[in-house]
Amino acid sequence: MHQFGAAFSENPAPAVLPNLAGIEVGWFAVYTNSRHEKIVARHFSQRQIESFLPIYQKVHRWAKRSSVTLELPLFPNYVFVHMAPPQRVSVLAVPGVLGIVGQGRISSALSDAEMESLRTGLERNKAEPHPYLVAGERVRIRAGSMEGMEGVLVRKKNELRVVLTLDLIRRSVAVEVDAKDVEPAISHSGGN
Repeated sequence: MHQFGAAFSENPAPAVLPNLAGIEVGWFAVYTNSRHEKIVARHFSQRQIESFLPIYQKVHRWAKRSSVTLELPLFPNYVFVHMAPPQRVSVLAVPGVLGIVGQGRISSALSDAEMESLRTGLERNKAEPHPYLVAGERVRIRAGSMEGMEGVLVRKKNELRVVLTLDLIRRSVAVEVDAKDVEPAISHSGGN
């Protein structure tokens, strides 16, 4: 098992979508009850709904006891599902699901490229949650499995990290990088 990656995922889409030919399938962020992410992902697996729960390992030291390694959700309160719009009701019926991220009753899909980069990158890179950032030095990862992704460059001890942000769910994750693998992001200011 990878140190980081998808817990309770990789269900084949054909088992879920037999009568949905021609309907576009996308990745959506599902908001869950606090500390119910693994349970929700398990329910999705049992119902053959493809899901992705990024996890990371954290060593926790209890007072007067030994250390224990915990597997925690990288994005607390969120599980990602790969579904077609008609599956919305089935997803919302899963115990522990509070809603699908979007505007009102319109669910907002994440880009397939963003999700694929996240899934691939988490298998190969050490990641941990990071506070959501709005402003800072933007950089672009120019090499490796997360090539092309943009984020904010931060330093933690002697390591460089790029904080990648999923604006849709207002969450960020810090990924370790080498200085040679990042470059300044091209500014996309709105001038005409």
